[in-house]
Amino acid sequence: MTSGTHDCIVVGGGILGAGILQGCAARGWRTLGLEERGIARATSSHSSKLIHGGLRYLETSQFSLVRESLRERRILMRIAPDLVKLVPFHIPVYRDSRRGPWTLRAGLSLYSLLGGLHAENRFQRLPRRGWESLDGVTTLNLRAVFRYLDGQTDDAALTRAVIASAVELGAEFLCPAEFLRAEERDGLHHVSIRNGDREEHASAPVLVLATGPWLNEARARCTPVLPEVPIDLVQGSHIEVAGTLERGIYYVEALDDRRPMFVMPWRGRTLVGTTERLRSTAEECAPSPEEIDYLARAFAHYFPGRNPEVLDAWAGLRVLERAGGGANRRSREAIVDQVERNGTALVTISGGKLTGYRALAEERIQGFERFLPRVPLQARTDSLTLGVPVEAPVIESPTGS
Repeated sequence: MTSGTHDCIVVGGGILGAGILQGCAARGWRTLGLEERGIARATSSHSSKLIHGGLRYLETSQFSLVRESLRERRILMRIAPDLVKLVPFHIPVYRDSRRGPWTLRAGLSLYSLLGGLHAENRFQRLPRRGWESLDGVTTLNLRAVFRYLDGQTDDAALTRAVIASAVELGAEFLCPAEFLRAEERDGLHHVSIRNGDREEHASAPVLVLATGPWLNEARARCTPVLPEVPIDLVQGSHIEVAGTLERGIYYVEALDDRRPMFVMPWRGRTLVGTTERLRSTAEECAPSPEEIDYLARAFAHYFPGRNPEVLDAWAGLRVLERAGGGANRRSREAIVDQVERNGTALVTISGGKLTGYRALAEERIQGFERFLPRVPLQARTDSLTLGVPVEAPVIESPTGS
């Protein structure tokens, strides 16, 4: 990269940064993306791999979030058919389950309604004769099983595909490239970058910091100084267990606190997650022995005949607005702050859902387009096909029958 002026500089190579980079390039703006560690290196490769509406968010009345997520799921299935696939989800209901059959039927009916009553949003209650075919899930005290469809993806591959699309549209993307500092003066944000052993400089009227758990660290490198945003870093751990599942994904309750959990096929193994554990810094993120045990016990309980050997464990961080109470019931809306000075905009953004990255990027871009030149639109992100990046496996749908 040579020093120069851009229309927009985006710091962060996770899914939110990727979405904004692509959206700006699609608008025809000169856009530069920076990532220090690696594409999807943190949260965007350590999620539960789902493109879904968020059935459980209905309990906290996040109806608009669910509606938007189901709409975005439909768009991603169309523009990334090899990366986003509909998968059967099964919800077994037991005598001690927190949610009974009638509650689940009502929730799934509303979920279908918010999704627009398309065929992929229909659900069914499985007859008892079909229970034995469900990958060995225990039928002890089982009252009902519901099946519906939702999406699964490779989160890191999706992020790489979005960045590749942005580059094809003309964006520059540097990785590794460390964001050192930014100073607003003379109607521009002047950004210093460590690129290898060199310090380089670029400037733009719009600067976007999409740095995930490092949100406040990035804000501290800006002049004028930006105050800290009150956030919580919530760790979600997963384990990978030997063997795989043939019928799809299972939506079950944890044994200790009845939190919702997923058990799903993933690259020839079974993925179990997730947990919620507060962390002070991103560097602390690692699955604890207690979390591994929490997940492994739940898997062994619901799938007593399967191999319980834990082959791997890993964790990612969700960024949530600081609040009291359990993280499970907090809003999943993104945390956004936009500072406007002297004809410039500095946007910091973190959190949100993997599913809604594109819609969130489009919304934010509308908020700072008045600072940028009017140029011909190159493309619409809801119709740009996303290809499978090199070395990324194609997502295959389980049989579900």
